Amino acid sequence: MTERKDTEGLDAFFAAAREESPMPSGDLLARIEAQALAEMPRAGVRRGGPGLFGQLVQVLGGWQGMAGLAAACAAGVWIGVSPPEGLWSLYILQEAGLDGLGVDPLSAFDMALMEG
Repeated sequence: MTERKDTEGLDAFFAAAREESPMPSGDLLARIEAQALAEMPRAGVRRGGPGLFGQLVQVLGGWQGMAGLAAACAAGVWIGVSPPEGLWSLYILQEAGLDGLGVDPLSAFDMALMEG
């Protein structure tokens, strides 16, 4: 059958442990506070150097260089999406120049791939 264990002896110990809540010592609390204050960030103090984006901005000439690159990128996208009429005539001349020079736009490798 089942054994019955004597738990009344342990209940007295558990009750005594519940009545006394352990408090940390003042020395421990002072050390924890000192460590927490040492790790808190201070206003105006930066740790380490500039990040990756900051280094990139410095290499490209600061915000003036970044503004120039952004303008050039926007102009390139704009010209690529809706080119002006003057650029179409240059494109047509380039195509005609390929035939006039005898340059085949398809290489032998491309021809071999098309044949299968």
